[in-house]
Amino acid sequence: MFDTKTVSLEWGGKTLTLETGRIARQADGAVLATYGETVVLCAVTAAKSVKEGQDFFPLTVHYQEKFSSAGRIPGGFFKRERGATEKETLTSRLIDRPVRPLFPEGFYNEINVIAQVFSYDGECEPDVLAMIAASAALTISGVPFMGPIGACRVGFVNGEYVLNPKQTTSLSDDGRLDLVVAATHDAVMMVESEAKELTEQEMLGAVAFAHDNIRPVVKAIIELAEKAAKDPWDIDLTDNTADMKTYIKSMIGDDIAKAYKTTSKSARSDALNAARDKVKAHYEGQGVDGQTMMTAIKLTKKLEAEIVRGAILKDGTRIDGRKLDQVRPIEAMVGVLPRAHGSSLFTRGETQALCSTTLGTKDAEQMIDGLEGLSYERFMLHYNFPPYSVGEVGRFGAPSRRDTGHGKLAWRALHNVLPSHEDFPYTIRVLSDITESNGSSSMATVCGGCLSMMDAGVPIARPVSGIAMGLILEGKDFAVLSDILGDEDHLGDMDFKVAGTEVGITTMQMDIKVAGITQEIMAKALEQAKAGRTHILGEMQKALGSARAEVSKHAPRIETIQIDKSKIRDVIGTGGKVIREIVAETGAKVDIDDEGVIKISSSDLDQIEAAKKWILGIVEEPEVGKIYNGKVVNIVDFGAFVNFMGGKDGLVHVSEMKNERVEKPTDVVSEGQEVKVKVLEIDNRGKVRLSMRVVDQETGEELEDTRPPREPREPRGDRGDRGDRRGPRGNRDRGRGGNRDRGRGGERGGDDGASHVPDFLKD
Repeated sequence: MFDTKTVSLEWGGKTLTLETGRIARQADGAVLATYGETVVLCAVTAAKSVKEGQDFFPLTVHYQEKFSSAGRIPGGFFKRERGATEKETLTSRLIDRPVRPLFPEGFYNEINVIAQVFSYDGECEPDVLAMIAASAALTISGVPFMGPIGACRVGFVNGEYVLNPKQTTSLSDDGRLDLVVAATHDAVMMVESEAKELTEQEMLGAVAFAHDNIRPVVKAIIELAEKAAKDPWDIDLTDNTADMKTYIKSMIGDDIAKAYKTTSKSARSDALNAARDKVKAHYEGQGVDGQTMMTAIKLTKKLEAEIVRGAILKDGTRIDGRKLDQVRPIEAMVGVLPRAHGSSLFTRGETQALCSTTLGTKDAEQMIDGLEGLSYERFMLHYNFPPYSVGEVGRFGAPSRRDTGHGKLAWRALHNVLPSHEDFPYTIRVLSDITESNGSSSMATVCGGCLSMMDAGVPIARPVSGIAMGLILEGKDFAVLSDILGDEDHLGDMDFKVAGTEVGITTMQMDIKVAGITQEIMAKALEQAKAGRTHILGEMQKALGSARAEVSKHAPRIETIQIDKSKIRDVIGTGGKVIREIVAETGAKVDIDDEGVIKISSSDLDQIEAAKKWILGIVEEPEVGKIYNGKVVNIVDFGAFVNFMGGKDGLVHVSEMKNERVEKPTDVVSEGQEVKVKVLEIDNRGKVRLSMRVVDQETGEELEDTRPPREPREPRGDRGDRGDRRGPRGNRDRGRGGNRDRGRGGERGGDDGASHVPDFLKD
């Protein structure tokens, strides 16, 4: 029934298997990829015709994680997979970015790539496996895909590169790198990473290590295609537009060259639009059809690219007149938003980010429900790109995939310089709103976000800056551009973003529009990026050199105390009664974990101090000889019980109320009265004996005990030694009924008939 084709290889200590022909047979291409016990199905479908008037390539990638793959039921009301999570969105982008450049120019058929995780073993990460499955499905589908590509994850532990470590452990205490690379057999296509300040050489080595381990995967996909690939599509992509291109160049070539020498983005845009309108008007006057008009518009864009790229390669002339390695003018400011806990305005040329940092308590952490269960994130960074930032009218609202990707890139850049939760027990949210954009807004977010955290008093290890690098590649000639403009990004061949501190790189992301770049180009880009980062750090330092010593007065203060785990129930109380009372009475917020770490937070220091004092009073052990403030909570015939340490009570016997004889405790104290007491004794059962008479009730100072010590008491009556009288079990001198040695009422043996009084009350 099934015509199944399979290839397998040993890869990173586990077996990677690619299978087709058994599942999703109606798709143009479907591959079931298995690595360890993680299984991903990727299915590719392609439209057989192009929609009329379409002039772009509609490739859509969807990655979905099934909770059942990890034996879990989704949380929430609906209990099913719904909208894409952040991780699913980012993984969809990971798949899309390296495969998109490998389709031929002029191919506009719609393609849908759907990758779904059906089994997850907790060790083999499904994102890299989905990239491999997508590449294999495209390769066997028959669509004009110039792949295949392979992918892998690389870690860096104790100076050694590790293939496919678990994502959550790549940046553990020993791990310093989480790098994902996609590549063809000959060249690297995409890089995505987070690092703990690695050097340029270490990052280059990681990429080279990844490429070496990707080649066997590419070979396996080719082997599968030889067994199961469908016939390639017959597509005519012949370019017969040379004459039209020549005519358009003669018509507006000089106008475009002049426009790209205009420094201002808006003025340049106006000049380019005028040239484009000139072409449209010419062909509209000839009454051409829609397809011809679309071709003319495309050729105009190609002409723009040729003019810009030629000028850069020929004499190093950039659009705004800068040198290849020159960074645009920078203006950085902090404290621009008075009520934000920290804020900054970072402007680089015509790109600007308004960033703010908000500090919160533990209950503000982000809860993430994923395949590995619930987890909590204390650092969030959100990026927004409103249409006014580029002077356009457009969609405004929920974040796009691009917004999510740019925000995560900036998050990776800043994440590893944050203080530990023990040193800085805050939840941190950085918000970046791009108010102007002309290239490299994600790196402006890194710089602005870093400054806003420093302004908020977040004690980061070192400041972080970021820069976007570009590439113009024609044959063997290339030019690497620092701090690229938006037009240089659109018309160039690479978008290479690097962020880091003065010590090393914290994140690196590369996307290319050609069929891969060499290690020589990447090394040159990293070297040039390092110089740019250093320059930007110097400009940032002019605004704020280091983190502020104190958090904003508008931010909550958090104080942390550690208590013994055995005391947790005392602080919480039955049904949470005690901790609720502390919060209600003091106004402070109190969080306690299973290890006995208590975080007390409030914007009012007096509230924190009151809650802290209350909690310490509950958990503190009384100390013999120490004087405490207390309150009388109960009066009995023989004394008064005083609450002197949170929930701790002790007895002030009537004889310890004053140096003179006291007939009744109510002659000295009343319920609710504030008193000062000294701890005299704590017995082995934890019972506490207190004294008021040796403490000055006004000042709380200890008084000299002038009362003479008591004389030792003689045994009363003829009771003798109780132990000797009891004798051995079963033969004691204690009868039952009326023959007991201790009678009832007046027949108490050896006594005078007085009522029995406990020894500790006999004075």
